[in-house]
Amino acid sequence: MKELVEVIAKALVKNPEHVNVNETTDNLGTVYELHVAPEDMGKIIGKQGRIAKAIRTVVKAAATRENKRVMVEII
Repeated sequence: MKELVEVIAKALVKNPEHVNVNETTDNLGTVYELHVAPEDMGKIIGKQGRIAKAIRTVVKAAATRENKRVMVEII
């Protein structure tokens, strides 16, 4: 899942070398924290949050196939 988030984010931004994904696990599931350069934040979030919502949907769909619970936070 971590690689999936990273590949999607790197495809969207101007500075792919600044993309960083941290993975933490708690009792609710796995949380992926996506860090990008400040100037790329708009490209990741998109108009009215559509891109961010699409990223979360794709990751949740992939996690559902493995019976896992995940969340993606964009920081």
